[in-house]
Amino acid sequence: MTQRKNRQQFANLICIASMALAVLCVLMPLPNTFAASTSAQVQSTTTTSSGVPTKEVTIESGVVVAVAGNDLFVKMADGTLRHFPNIPDSVRATVDGQQLGIHDLKPGMKLVRATVTTTTPQVVTTVQSVTGKVWHVTPPLSVILTLENGQNQEFRIPDGQKFVVDGKEVDAWSLREGMVVTATKIVEEPITVVTKQKVVAGTMPPDVPVLIVK
Repeated sequence: MTQRKNRQQFANLICIASMALAVLCVLMPLPNTFAASTSAQVQSTTTTSSGVPTKEVTIESGVVVAVAGNDLFVKMADGTLRHFPNIPDSVRATVDGQQLGIHDLKPGMKLVRATVTTTTPQVVTTVQSVTGKVWHVTPPLSVILTLENGQNQEFRIPDGQKFVVDGKEVDAWSLREGMVVTATKIVEEPITVVTKQKVVAGTMPPDVPVLIVK
């Protein structure tokens, strides 16, 4: 009799715990920030602006030592031997009006490679905004909004975040339940884009072809 009563009490506790967990899930949605939200109700646009690019040109020179298949071996001006593997057959160079490929190279050919490095500063600007009705606010930490789809979602409030209510900007301390608010967050991230272009010109003794290798 006592064991049956204990089993019943245990089953009741399981039921109560399950109900409490379900209520907790409804009241406590996953937190987001206005700066990085995954909600479909948050509108996000990203733009990129570029500054003035700078160019740097590096000159290297050497002499062809050997060609093995699509691998090229060159003795550089400083005396070191460099291996350029897997040069594509599609690489072509115009030398004296002729289009030449990797298999046209011959030992003794002099090569000069110019590498142009272009560095462009850019700024990536991300603007995110969300509109909803205040369901609960805990200034200055977080606010729960009822979104257009009727769901409640919690957002962490970044430092200095402003909200627009009836066309006026207010802070988190001015929010009240039932207010329809719009929050906008602008994030600017500076980045640097680097591109390289390589051109190799060559000279050979008379009657020997020349190749430009990229």
